[in-house]
Amino acid sequence: MSRHAVHLAFCLLALPVLLASVGCNASQSAGAPEREFRPLFDGTTLTGWWGETTTDPRTYLKLSADEFAERRAASLDDINEHWLPQRGILVNDGHGAYLTTEQLFEDFELRLDYRTVAGADSGVYLRGIPQVQIWDTTEEGGKWDIGADRGSGGLWNNSPGAPGKDPLVLADAPFGEWNALRILMVGERVSVWLNDRLVVDHARLENYFDRERPVPRAGPIQLQTHGGEISWRNIRVREIQPEEANAILSAHGNHGFEQLFDGETFDGWQGATDNYDVSDGAITCRAGHGGTLFTERSFADFSVRFEFKLPPGGNNGLAIRYPGSGDPAYSGMCELQVLDNTHPDFALLDARQYHASAYGQAPAHRGYLREPGKWNFQQVTVVGSRITVELNGTRVLDADLAEDTDTMYPIDRFPGRTRTEGHFGFAGHNDPVAFRRIRAKDL
Repeated sequence: MSRHAVHLAFCLLALPVLLASVGCNASQSAGAPEREFRPLFDGTTLTGWWGETTTDPRTYLKLSADEFAERRAASLDDINEHWLPQRGILVNDGHGAYLTTEQLFEDFELRLDYRTVAGADSGVYLRGIPQVQIWDTTEEGGKWDIGADRGSGGLWNNSPGAPGKDPLVLADAPFGEWNALRILMVGERVSVWLNDRLVVDHARLENYFDRERPVPRAGPIQLQTHGGEISWRNIRVREIQPEEANAILSAHGNHGFEQLFDGETFDGWQGATDNYDVSDGAITCRAGHGGTLFTERSFADFSVRFEFKLPPGGNNGLAIRYPGSGDPAYSGMCELQVLDNTHPDFALLDARQYHASAYGQAPAHRGYLREPGKWNFQQVTVVGSRITVELNGTRVLDADLAEDTDTMYPIDRFPGRTRTEGHFGFAGHNDPVAFRRIRAKDL
């Protein structure tokens, strides 16, 4: 991916402050203070913006710097024709390309105000993906048949019935009044507040352009408009650091999870305890050592959450439904890879060997790991023969191992793949990979 316009200016916040501001769930979150935000619109010019339409962001994210500059320059006449800055307000006439940030964003909080007119239809694209919906919610607007009666703020391009597609409440202000929109995006998880009312609660944003793939890790913010004049003001953003992102992800859906690791001892664990250390609240595989460290508890259907940190070239794995002996990649249901995908030593692996893949059985989507040395948040859910992995808020694996027979080796090399119960653990491969905040629940 080209990094032609990526400028990262993260705001480092202490974890206690994060947990206080994040709260127990999205509906309790008051958000960060205004001083942490910076403007995306300077009030008088279109500096930092260009024009794009509803286009798969892969189209322009793969461009070289020169190719992107050419594409951007070709869009400027259009946006200058249809977008007018006036006294701190951006006014669009309802036509033309969508205003698109030159900067690409990963995890972020966006705040803005908008004011629209009868019959208008608009939205905010997140990382180039449509969209947080804005529209005329009246019956006269003519779009009740596609959900306008439920209000703005929903992830309208999600599949019918999917969480987030319809807003939780109708929170629109009357026409002629300003609406305040707040959007929090971590991974593909999106929460939206409209006029201080929660309308989307930590829902996955589907990739409109390819629903089999997650949304991009980074992409632009776009202001979409068509069908009528719309005005925007107070457009500001803050980028979210990994530590805060992990706290946000950890705070949602945590009911029923129980601690597997007390942060100080191997109580509740067995196996290769001599090959792992406990320090600073984390379990770390000793360099040059390995073996499988696994829980005394056994699990059937379960979900597990944890944070992990990779050194450069780090390699480990998650033992899933491990019987307590043998290589978990084969004797267990699977070994889920824990791997630094970016290291040159791993450039030519099979797709089923990269991070979060069920080793040798099912490949995970790549590109969603944080750089080595940073803590990642991961959740694994196992129900029957189906296993899903959410990495840093993005679903990177969703596979039914009983149905997926396209394995790297002959299928009889994986006799444990049909196991219905077993232990959870870590399969060390000689690298100091660390794990902390390990929690699980039976399903």
